[in-house]
Amino acid sequence: MPQERVLVVDDEEALRGLVATLLERSGYSTTIACSAEEALLRLQEGPAYDLVLSDVMMPGTDGLTLLQRICTDHPGTPVVMITAVQDVHVATTAFRNGAIDYLIKPFVRAQLESVVLRALEHGRLMKQNAEYRQNLEDIVASRTGRLRATMEDLERSYDITLEAMGDALDLRDEETEGHSKRVTAYTIALGRAMGLDTEQLKVIARGALLHDFGKIATPDSILLKPGKLDPEEMSLMREHCRRGYEIVRKIPFLKEASEIVYTHQERFDGKGYPRGLSGADIPLGARIFAIADTMDAMTSDRPYRKGTTFEAAREEIVRCAGGQFDPVVVEAFLRIPVEAWSAVARCSVRQTLPAGGCLTNVRTLASQARGSSMPKLSDAQIQDFLEQQPTWKLKLGKLVREWIFKDFVEAMVFVNRVAALAEAEGHHPDIDIRYNQVSLALVSHDAGGITDRDANMAQHIDAHFDGNA
Repeated sequence: MPQERVLVVDDEEALRGLVATLLERSGYSTTIACSAEEALLRLQEGPAYDLVLSDVMMPGTDGLTLLQRICTDHPGTPVVMITAVQDVHVATTAFRNGAIDYLIKPFVRAQLESVVLRALEHGRLMKQNAEYRQNLEDIVASRTGRLRATMEDLERSYDITLEAMGDALDLRDEETEGHSKRVTAYTIALGRAMGLDTEQLKVIARGALLHDFGKIATPDSILLKPGKLDPEEMSLMREHCRRGYEIVRKIPFLKEASEIVYTHQERFDGKGYPRGLSGADIPLGARIFAIADTMDAMTSDRPYRKGTTFEAAREEIVRCAGGQFDPVVVEAFLRIPVEAWSAVARCSVRQTLPAGGCLTNVRTLASQARGSSMPKLSDAQIQDFLEQQPTWKLKLGKLVREWIFKDFVEAMVFVNRVAALAEAEGHHPDIDIRYNQVSLALVSHDAGGITDRDANMAQHIDAHFDGNA
């Protein structure tokens, strides 16, 4: 076991020599200093001292000031004050400033050894306590990290299950196949335009996925009836909001989403069902969903009619602002370019589960690139770019980068953010989505290859999303 190191500080040469000699005979390694200034230099040299014995009254910087410096610069180092002054005020000040013990001159060897033993034991206990606390913090941090990872995996599993449930509902009614995915994508896009954060988007996305869950209890004779429903059948159909809510609200992490399930057929003017809520009494997520649901209903093909255009759906939604729809949400809806909605619809891949998901290529915006065509970059220029931006790869004549997110919802949030950024820059990237994986490809189709515009867009995406995608 290495010798314990003691620093003896005293301006009286005879006393500091005597103390050092007595401690060395007791098996300690000692270092002497004639002033507080020299003591601070010794402490900085290292290795660390196990104990400091310091006189109180010294020329220049006194022992009490030295004590404060040690407690600040070398926390955990025990300090014992030595003085010939039997003053309660001095002793109290020393203890208040962090001294472990107090030794009054003159003293005998036994007193010195007793004080040193107590102080060193105190120091050992302090170190053990600090190590224990650090280990405990490490254990807590480690277990917290594992718990967080487990919770994230569990949440992802929940979301996969929700998507499967939404798919099952859509498949029950062939006329609305893919409806849950599309309306969820529209809801996320519109929620982003409203300035909602990621957690809020998750809630409304889950509510959108499960909005028709109550139809699981609706008889096929009503759900699949080709003609118009009679009043009794319509009454039973309208029960799906309440039934879905009663099922979904029992799942703790879906409690907020269940409110959207319950209120997704309410109208802003109070003429909806099941409770006739109006205005702000309807949850914001349900008010956002109402527009997304209507747009999908109007633009989707049915066996008995062709879906209308997004332009026509937009006009109808504007016409119904203040009646069926919240005018504030309609304003946000109008800020999204019409052509973006068709891209969002194509982003909502019908098969998104990892086991059988198909990779569907979509153009984020359908319109042609703004401005005149630019010359293609040479192979050498492309290679220089790839060396400068190693996150991008060259695949099939395009600049490609891939991201992996926790779940489909976060992937769709990211896609909408990229779409907004690209629209602002006048660019139109190709996007591949497979459940939680997003692949972004940049190429100027009008130029027939990769241009400076694509390289600049890639750099802009890296600057905007790296670290906070």
